[in-house]
Amino acid sequence: MRVLVVEDEQLLAEAVATGLRREAMAVDVVYDGEAALQRIAVNDYDVVVLDRDLPLVHGDDVCRSVVEQGLATRVIMLTASGDISDRVEGLEIGADDYLPKPFAFSELVARVRALGRRATVPLPPILERAGISVDPGRREVIRDGRPVQLAPKEFAVLEVLMRAGGAVVSAEQLLEKAWDEHTDPFTNVVRVTVMTLRRKLGDPPVIVTVPGSGYRI
Repeated sequence: MRVLVVEDEQLLAEAVATGLRREAMAVDVVYDGEAALQRIAVNDYDVVVLDRDLPLVHGDDVCRSVVEQGLATRVIMLTASGDISDRVEGLEIGADDYLPKPFAFSELVARVRALGRRATVPLPPILERAGISVDPGRREVIRDGRPVQLAPKEFAVLEVLMRAGGAVVSAEQLLEKAWDEHTDPFTNVVRVTVMTLRRKLGDPPVIVTVPGSGYRI
């Protein structure tokens, strides 16, 4: 899942981003509304975690822009404005969800995951294919009855491949969904991660390399 965190309190923004990355999400961070609009214009985000009171461009205008463009991106407003009237206004602007500060991080993760499911073709909560069972909510992987321990990026790559339902996923698509914007597009990190993932999933191999195209399960 690709997430954009838009928050002018830098310590909070980085804390939220770090926590979401630990949940195997690819996260970009910006600190004002203008930068948010620039990122949304060039990246395909599943969810935007959006502070409302932002410098340069107000969070409400960022949300309106997402709605007006007809993007599949879902918006959760994360803001100190927690009155009922503020929540209603935010939802009427076009936000998909609204979480007032202070908040429980576990609740934020659950809401971001729920919105991420709405940003894509609906799939069952447990992904199953080729003897592999993936529970994104619990971050659990089972291969033929055997639990498999994966690092966050390995889990993210596996989830993207499982969600593809047998279709080929290119290395560029994996970079887009499993890594943030600071990753060098010419790096071999995808190949290395897939290699490690294959080893951890064990035999017989289930991740197929399609020469010149990408990978599939």
